[in-house]
Amino acid sequence: MSTTSRAIADWMRLRDLTTVFGGPGADGAFPGDVRRVRGLQEAVVVAMADGYASVTGRPALVDLGCAAHGAGAVLGAAANHTPLIVTTGPGRTGEGREPAGPAVKWSCAPAPRDVPAALEWAYHVALTPPRGPVFLSLPAGLAAADADPAPAVRPLAAAAAPDPIALAVLAERLDRARSPVLVVGADVDASGGWAAAVELAERCALPVWEAAQSGRVSFPQSHPHYRGALLPDAGPAARQLAAHDLVLAAGVPPPEGVAAVLLTSDPSCAAFGDVIVGDVRQALTALTELTKLRQEPLPGTWPAPSPAPRGSRPMSLVTALAALAEGAPPETIWVSESPPSRPVFHDQIRIDRPGSFLCAAGGGAGHGLPAAIGAQLGEPSRPVVAVVGDGSLQHAVAALWSAAAYRVPLTVVVLTDGTQAMLRWLSRLDGAGPGADLCAIAKGYGVAAGHVESAEALTAALRVATASDLPMLVEVPVNGP
Repeated sequence: MSTTSRAIADWMRLRDLTTVFGGPGADGAFPGDVRRVRGLQEAVVVAMADGYASVTGRPALVDLGCAAHGAGAVLGAAANHTPLIVTTGPGRTGEGREPAGPAVKWSCAPAPRDVPAALEWAYHVALTPPRGPVFLSLPAGLAAADADPAPAVRPLAAAAAPDPIALAVLAERLDRARSPVLVVGADVDASGGWAAAVELAERCALPVWEAAQSGRVSFPQSHPHYRGALLPDAGPAARQLAAHDLVLAAGVPPPEGVAAVLLTSDPSCAAFGDVIVGDVRQALTALTELTKLRQEPLPGTWPAPSPAPRGSRPMSLVTALAALAEGAPPETIWVSESPPSRPVFHDQIRIDRPGSFLCAAGGGAGHGLPAAIGAQLGEPSRPVVAVVGDGSLQHAVAALWSAAAYRVPLTVVVLTDGTQAMLRWLSRLDGAGPGADLCAIAKGYGVAAGHVESAEALTAALRVATASDLPMLVEVPVNGP
């Protein structure tokens, strides 16, 4: 007979889940020789785990003192289809409460001896498509409670094969179509389907559009078949696809009002009509093998990056992002949270490697900085650059403490237009608040910080920061969004 704590520690080793993201008030429910990454606020902790799980592809363990305080970030993880195992326990603030219902795929309050088996089940549920967070309310007294040994680690074959007959019919439709088009969503990147999407696009002469506001980039943006991102509103997006007689949507539902064939791993998307459920990478690979080679020129192309004017102070946003593109190593993982700048971001910074771009699919504020910290912890061999707005930084500024405390070699680029719109609005409302000194705030948390005003200085600063083994923040004034 083993104690529950010992069985949990054995299970964590068997599953190679030895990093735990802990919030304030979390009492260390996960025992043993683990790496603990703490944060000063629960939403920050969840977002760090989100970034970590996104780059590793494995569930991240999150131990919260108060699940309610991290509920918004858990909703964001659900929108990103990020596998998280979130726990809290009795005696903590918010006892017995789980994150908002739609945020988690499954929740449980196991008895002490059942906790190890519940964790193994949670692992499977979190990874089964559609991936997402799960929640356990842990009981007290785990260290003293008797339990069976760690549960057997069962193999997980979560990538279900799509129906071969349906794929054969779809392949015939692609061959007959006059002007087919491919729309890719985040699940292409998450399923490892980059190469498969490229091969299908080249074989069938498909122009490729990215889904609007996707949490990942799923097709090389310098590829001649790439056409950019669909507009976020359904009407304009439908017009972008109107010339095509067959729309193939891979890993994302089509825009409202667009008739399409959807390839998805999420059975709940069956309501969208013509759907083939199964692993997206396998579906794209099979279609490449089943279709005929189409040899015809593609109309149109995605424009080259816009010219970046030099010399103005403050820099234009185009100039700043062009300078970042020039200074970043090619293997950089980019994490973006500056919504007004995203179209310009992708105009200047072309993502051409899988697993190289993350953002909050649900649009929640404060995701970018902590997610970048988690991504850097999960993928230490690649530099991570977070590009955030000054308002986004303020939503999760406490994450800087975690970056400094754990010496995470992250680069944070803060774009500010000098107006600090949120503070200005508050000032008009009740006369409160001076502007914030972002570099001073970063230094107060223990993060090296600097202010640059020219493209040359920004490129140089980025090269220094991405080569450093410590976190660095670079504040960049820009002229407008």
